[in-house]
Amino acid sequence: MQRNVTAGSPQEEEAAAGQQAAAWRYPRRAMSWLRALARENKLFAWALAAGAFLRLLAMLGYPGALWFAGDSYVYLGAALRTPDLSRKTDLAGLLRLLPTPDLSKTTGYSLFLRLLLPFHSLTLVTGLQHLMGLAVAVMIYALLRHYGVSRRWSTVASLPVLLDGYMIEDEHMIMAEALFTFLIMVAMLLILWRRQVPWWAALVAGLLVGYAVDVRTEGAVVVAAFPLFLLVRGWRSLRGWLATVLITIGCLIPVGAYAGWFHEVTGTYNLTLSDGFYLWGRVSSFANCAVIKPTGAQATVCPTQPLSQRTPPGAFVWSTPQVHQDLDSTGGPVTPANNRLLFDFAIHAIEAQPLDYVKTVVKDVGLSFGFPRIGYPSAYTVYYYSFHLHYKTATYDALPPTNQAWVGSDIATENAYADWLNYGHQAPGRVIEVFAIPILLYQRLVYTYGPLFALILLMGLGGVLTLRRPVRSLRLRPFPLRWQVRGTPMTPWVTAVALLVFPIAIADFDYRYLLPVIPFACLAAGLAFAPPRPKSAARQPSPAGEHETTVPDSVA
Repeated sequence: MQRNVTAGSPQEEEAAAGQQAAAWRYPRRAMSWLRALARENKLFAWALAAGAFLRLLAMLGYPGALWFAGDSYVYLGAALRTPDLSRKTDLAGLLRLLPTPDLSKTTGYSLFLRLLLPFHSLTLVTGLQHLMGLAVAVMIYALLRHYGVSRRWSTVASLPVLLDGYMIEDEHMIMAEALFTFLIMVAMLLILWRRQVPWWAALVAGLLVGYAVDVRTEGAVVVAAFPLFLLVRGWRSLRGWLATVLITIGCLIPVGAYAGWFHEVTGTYNLTLSDGFYLWGRVSSFANCAVIKPTGAQATVCPTQPLSQRTPPGAFVWSTPQVHQDLDSTGGPVTPANNRLLFDFAIHAIEAQPLDYVKTVVKDVGLSFGFPRIGYPSAYTVYYYSFHLHYKTATYDALPPTNQAWVGSDIATENAYADWLNYGHQAPGRVIEVFAIPILLYQRLVYTYGPLFALILLMGLGGVLTLRRPVRSLRLRPFPLRWQVRGTPMTPWVTAVALLVFPIAIADFDYRYLLPVIPFACLAAGLAFAPPRPKSAARQPSPAGEHETTVPDSVA
């Protein structure tokens, strides 16, 4: 017979107590597991705690978020506004849920901001970005341990991500680097964790990389690198081809969706209308009209200033009359026609002066390894990359301006400062000195110095190319050193180099562009310490019904 349980009876109280115990069981198990994990990886746990403490200082010392001229304004402005759909479109209802695309930069980051808009908290935005920075370090450590690297070297490889003061400051800005780096690192984790990448992992990795391109167009180089890596590693098997196809499809879906969205709003299939503008800036550092001999409209945009008087491209492109005053009558530099004009001129300049272009790119890549840091492309730009006690001084004003409005809006009511207040409900520029001073001093001392960054890249290269056998004798003989390309380290190292060179090749050097490079360079350097795969673990077909082996692919 079924027992009747009356309200307030001992049986009911016993059942309620059991449910409460069950509710607490899983959190307790999770905490127990985390404590055991921390004890097992004590050195990394202390490093992670130090990184978290530094980020907490930043959040306490600088409530809300920090501002970067131009970019932060665009990202916030796009997140707060829906597209202007004066053109008739069947997707009007869907598009009104999305932020506004910008002509000069992709606004995938604005989608992230728009998802958090209901909370009206810039503290929440920067808090999530700090967590992303910590998560990137955790993924580096996990991957290195997965490939057999010792706990000590795995921890050392994660330190630049955890402790770099400039990386912490960038995570505290309304900027896209933290989200971009997190997306690419998650995608890399998915494709490196197992030699035979599951179909779902390849597809998800592709979607993440594609969205990363929407966040920062520099990610376009990864769209080619990741599928190529999977193809090289698995071209002999149908499963390898399937993974390559799926990651490619995954990459193209977000990029294609963004291009379609951009077309619905602007009438042009593209991600931005500024690739010509930035590439024109790149070639301005060496373009010689007497050598290029431009004709027609291209002659009007050829820089005529002497080379000695031209500032770096990252500053020159914003002030020179050739791409501003001279193009204002036709809509400015980011219209479809003028973007094509600037792009065609830049390509013409590269074709006429290829060696000058290569020398310029190599020279600017070299700035990545310099010490000390210099005011490049301008002292005003570099000012934004450091913590300060005052963001409005006689020399610099690093607060959202009240005289800069979103395109087409009323400057009296919709300016950058008003957007900041509208989104975060908190005035910018507030500094709590008791917490700000320690993190400010820390940032000026602890970061990835240029020579150290060069060493990290060289160590990563040592993981990509290694000696096949030790040199047992000093006797001279033909080709005594035999090099072999290693498998897994190639992906993070090539990704790091591509993310380093690509922005410089299409725009200019900027210290901010180094921040997404450092984690992948550190991962590649750490993999240089991975032990070779034993010969006994060579590829063998799995017996029917057994799970596929998870032994890492060869790193030797």
